Amino acid sequence: MDGRARGSARAVLAFLLAPALVALLVTPARGRGGQGHGHWDATGLLPPLPPRENAALVARFVTNLCDWGALATISTQEGVRGRPFADVLSLSDGPPGKGTGVLYFYLSPLQQSVDNLQDNPYATLTLSLAETSFCRKYGFDPQSPLCAHTILSGTVIKVSEGEMDVAKNSLFIRHPEMKTWPSSHNWFFAKLNITNIWVLDYFGGPKIVTPEEYYNATFHLK
Repeated sequence: MDGRARGSARAVLAFLLAPALVALLVTPARGRGGQGHGHWDATGLLPPLPPRENAALVARFVTNLCDWGALATISTQEGVRGRPFADVLSLSDGPPGKGTGVLYFYLSPLQQSVDNLQDNPYATLTLSLAETSFCRKYGFDPQSPLCAHTILSGTVIKVSEGEMDVAKNSLFIRHPEMKTWPSSHNWFFAKLNITNIWVLDYFGGPKIVTPEEYYNATFHLK
């Protein structure tokens, strides 16, 4: 096949594949976490960041917009025992725009982080708006303080029987794929019992927010 024929073949193939490629680019991945507020990212209609002087409200805002975060635990794994160990976990504090601030997880004993937590329940969770289109929209690097992120520390505990439905609804509305995860993995619901909160959303270092200020912040988005 000469160069002209090969060029024609490539053009025909590109024409045939174009609709499929476009569909992949514009259609959210099946089971993607945060489907409830995915349209904010898709259309650029992210709600405005709360006033930066209200650190507690900024913390609640970041918490609700994020569908996943990096959880740091103390490793029990041979070779890195006693050292920091970070993993990405899906999470939810409730429906988009109506979060409670309570961060729920769906965990399995098969996860290394869970093995670590069974030995030492203390953990630190970092959530960043770099996960959304907010920072890209304004040209903020993920490490920049202007790309708001919240750091929450405390203990990860199993939810009580009475809180099970709340945790389940909070997670499954944002992560519907979880419903299909294999029961053989012995999944269970857990939450972060928050004791310390830091908010980094501007220059000058992190702002300290107490759990009381955090939970009392009036947060609701339409």
